[in-house]
Amino acid sequence: MPSIARIAEDTEDEALDAVFFALSDPVRRAILDRLDAGPLLVSEIAAPFAISLQAVSRHIQVLVRAGLVSQARSGRISRCSLDAAPLADAAAWINRYAKYWQGQFEALARHLERIEREKP
Repeated sequence: MPSIARIAEDTEDEALDAVFFALSDPVRRAILDRLDAGPLLVSEIAAPFAISLQAVSRHIQVLVRAGLVSQARSGRISRCSLDAAPLADAAAWINRYAKYWQGQFEALARHLERIEREKP
């Protein structure tokens, strides 16, 4: 039987997987950009895209499953809002690896300084 800690870790991994999957598509990222300005109706979200309303709805459902978008329904009308909290979790995961990039940048800076000093 898996431990509670392992179950929680699996759940966190699945949530992070859903966020990165949602962010992997340019249409979904554009939808998030549009929702950053405030809640919109699905038809308002779909307006600038050269795809069907049904395709936009499918993209929105991926974002909802990832926890990045919430929907409030009133009859047939659906208003979508951005929920950026899962993005903070993804950013925290990425930032754990910033130390590796920082070391690479520092090594590059030292190399460039050495090249500059050796110029005739």
